[in-house]
Amino acid sequence: MYPAPPKVAVCLLLALCASGSRTAQAQTNAIPDHNWGTWHIATVILPAGPKHWGGYAEAQTRANGLLRQYFYTELKGGVSYDVAKNFTLMLAGGRYSTADYRDLSDGPLNVEKRLWQQLTFTHLAARLKMEHRYRVEQRWFNFRDDVVPAGSFRYRNRLRYRFNAFLPLNHPTVADKTAFLSVYDEVFFNPRGPFFERNRVYAGMGYQFDQHWTIQAGWVNQANYTAASYRQNIFTPQTTATKNNVVLSVMYRISRGNAAGPTPEHIPSQPD
Repeated sequence: MYPAPPKVAVCLLLALCASGSRTAQAQTNAIPDHNWGTWHIATVILPAGPKHWGGYAEAQTRANGLLRQYFYTELKGGVSYDVAKNFTLMLAGGRYSTADYRDLSDGPLNVEKRLWQQLTFTHLAARLKMEHRYRVEQRWFNFRDDVVPAGSFRYRNRLRYRFNAFLPLNHPTVADKTAFLSVYDEVFFNPRGPFFERNRVYAGMGYQFDQHWTIQAGWVNQANYTAASYRQNIFTPQTTATKNNVVLSVMYRISRGNAAGPTPEHIPSQPD
């Protein structure tokens, strides 16, 4: 019989989730979307082998409603290098397509090509697994009919930071047949403005069947911020658009056949 999860760890997970939610909602001129959306994420991961190299590929689709009104897709992948046991570098890229769900036949409204560099650091506090992720993105946009919307740019940079925490429930580590809790808060910064572009907070549960398969289901609240403006003697305050989404994800981890010794513990982090 394994000991129950520490109360302090559970309280930390709940506090992180609650604080991120308040940050997303406690803004001026808020515009909440009362319809829940859906995110589907499918990921294949190649863990770092004896020479420290690994990688991943992912497909994602999003809907404006629950399992309906699909409008967005992502295809991405990258290569990683384990500098140390808990310290990983990554170079990755992807294609992101946004359409109008009411008329998908017209094609995407815009297509984004993205390249990013990433640093991930993980550490453990008893059973609690914590991950810090830092990302620098370069983003190129193509707009339908070559019409750039007001306030948009064909090229933008972005900085992201995510703190992710995991708590296994029925084992002291995330091993085979392990249920776990996961929460994260991620902030997005844009040098062009608005500087604080987005906040994303997630809470969910997952289950690792074996060294290959892991599933997760949860909730994510995404808040997008539009900078305040002053035009024609009219001041428009910062606008915050928020939306709740159901997240359903599946992850497959490829075995490294030449690995020796026991299977190392892998934190089931979503690469998204």
